[in-house]
Amino acid sequence: MRLLIVGAGGVGTAAVRIAARRAFFEHCVVADYDLAKAEAAVSGVDDPRFSAVLLDASDTAAVAELCRAGRITHVLNAVDPRFVMPVYDGAFAAGAHYLDMAMSLSRPHPERPYEKTGVMLGDEQFAVADRWAAANRLALVGMGVEPGLSDVFARYAADALFAEVHDVGIRDGSDLVVEGYEFAPSFSIWTTIEECLNPPVIYEKNRGWYVTRPFSEPETFDFPAGIGPVECVNVEHEEVLLIPRWIDVRRVTFKYGLGNEFIEVLKTIHKLGLDSTRKVRVGGVEVAPRDVVAACLPDPATLGDRMHGRTCAGTYVTGLGRDGRPRATYLYHVVDNAWTMREYGSQAVVWQTAINPVVALELLAAGTWSGAGVLGPEALPPKPFLDLLTEYGSPWGMQEL
Repeated sequence: MRLLIVGAGGVGTAAVRIAARRAFFEHCVVADYDLAKAEAAVSGVDDPRFSAVLLDASDTAAVAELCRAGRITHVLNAVDPRFVMPVYDGAFAAGAHYLDMAMSLSRPHPERPYEKTGVMLGDEQFAVADRWAAANRLALVGMGVEPGLSDVFARYAADALFAEVHDVGIRDGSDLVVEGYEFAPSFSIWTTIEECLNPPVIYEKNRGWYVTRPFSEPETFDFPAGIGPVECVNVEHEEVLLIPRWIDVRRVTFKYGLGNEFIEVLKTIHKLGLDSTRKVRVGGVEVAPRDVVAACLPDPATLGDRMHGRTCAGTYVTGLGRDGRPRATYLYHVVDNAWTMREYGSQAVVWQTAINPVVALELLAAGTWSGAGVLGPEALPPKPFLDLLTEYGSPWGMQEL
């Protein structure tokens, strides 16, 4: 296996640090539009299997050329989802397999965004699934933590715990705090705005996919490991689009524990038009308002030393257990920022995202996972993944509710 990691931000750098401890690959090229970032990620592990290069992720031809030059077998896309399609297409053009942690962007319905679905997350990727299958190439999409591990949990529950799955609800919450900042998201604000302000999608078996309002259906979910109750609300996320493709389920939702202050900030950003990606002229410069917001906030990858607490990603499944009785189970993965900083030098949220594609790559290298076409994590056997995740030193948990 010869890897290309596109993007040397927080998640890409954490993936390098995790992969450096494993022996499943021959070489890994780390690419970024800022060469210094790629070089810093590589120098931080002092491993001759890694090299750094300059790459514009928006240039499909450049991605393909780099893949060919490096004899790349697998591309891990660790850049913002706006660059999914050029990296995805570049990997295909070069004959490489592909993994990402966020899927191609959605576009709300132009006239009735809260009544009708528009272009949904991943639609552009699934539109060419036949082409990937015919080429015997795998595009494993949504293979981060959420989506990713959350989808693996859903598959495991359907296979091993439940005779009949009714509801699958992804629930994400934390007690993380960042000292010294009034507002400092622990993940890319560009991506956070995208998923939180777009119309959330819900799936129901007798209705299909439909949209609702951002931050709708608030509920308090009691998270494990001492995190406690957190109010969660609907946001747009890939699991809702992925899980029903492979698992027989009545309803799928994704709810995120944002907190009232965070929600109010996002609402204000929207009211002021600062969530827009359409460039405006400021003096003699054209700039997208969302890029300005991102530039004004601290880089999430640099917040680890100021961050305290834990983050929890998990999948809440209800239905009938193997004994035919009603069952409600929460499968979860908790990561403590103090541990990830001590062990890897990466803050908890980006580390938790990065470990899952590395585990998936090792399963692919071993032949334990395989496939062709465009697949989600729930299309593949879950137990080998969960076992290897535990072997990496990051066990998962399960709680009956």
